[in-house]
Amino acid sequence: MKAAPRMNAPDGHLIGRMPAVRGRLTADAPLASVTWFRVGGPAEVMFRPADADDLAGFLAALPAEVPVTVIGVASNLLVRDGGVPGVTIRLGRGFTDIVADGTGDGMTLTAGAAALDLNVAMVARDAGIGGLEFLSGIPGTVGGALRMNGGAYGRELADVLVSATAVARDGRRLEFSHAGMGFTYRHSGAPEDCIFTGAILRGEPGNPLEIARRMAEISSKRADSQPVRSRTGGSTFKNPDGHKAWELIDKAGCRGLSIGDAQVSEMHCNFLINNGTATAAQLEALGEEVRRRVFETSGVTLEWEIKRIGVLAAEESTAQ
Repeated sequence: MKAAPRMNAPDGHLIGRMPAVRGRLTADAPLASVTWFRVGGPAEVMFRPADADDLAGFLAALPAEVPVTVIGVASNLLVRDGGVPGVTIRLGRGFTDIVADGTGDGMTLTAGAAALDLNVAMVARDAGIGGLEFLSGIPGTVGGALRMNGGAYGRELADVLVSATAVARDGRRLEFSHAGMGFTYRHSGAPEDCIFTGAILRGEPGNPLEIARRMAEISSKRADSQPVRSRTGGSTFKNPDGHKAWELIDKAGCRGLSIGDAQVSEMHCNFLINNGTATAAQLEALGEEVRRRVFETSGVTLEWEIKRIGVLAAEESTAQ
């Protein structure tokens, strides 16, 4: 595994250089407790903006050399044990509104980037807006779905997006049309350093009871096929062209493979799980071992779908 750069110990001065905000700034904010894997070091500084204006003003005033990382509910995220340098931004209450609009063929739904995908599907259901049920099978937020063109059960965000709003690293407010998002499989072509703040999604007229039935089917399928009750991080690797990642992993003999308490799920082998005391380094090393074995047996190079952020712990960096 290629070593990530080591983060210097926080100098104690970064939070003192932060611009004035209406939201919350926290030094050395724990991240392991918010990630689904329950691993990882702290954020050097965590910023929870009050709203989009607060976010834009903060970024405009933040020194350009300070790195910025954005996280959501951390359902598809691996935070390395050394923590995350610079400022980690996590959108909260000011970005969770969901409003259904329109009638007939023009039915739309406006959602903040911190709104849970499941909650979006539920609001759509109650408003009789069909076509968004698949969001109930994505364990994340609208912002994460925008960034990676999130999808499940045959649909993806590119199928329903009208437009998206964001804030650039320099504080400029941005708006992206569907075409401007540059969607491909599990990827958005929007600038990496912009922070999504919301989206407008288009649905179709639907019967709330039928929509609820489809959502229940998705929930049942997910519970039957994925380790949803484990400390996991969602699908680990993208499906390569012409292949399913889990099949390649299974054929490579990796089902149940473990390093310490990090394990390839027995239920669905494109999921890694933390059986108790796994570290981020062990989970990442296990993923890299899976990639090595899959390439050795099939010639296919798996690409990580889980986003990995932060740096190695000091002892890990020294050992590389």
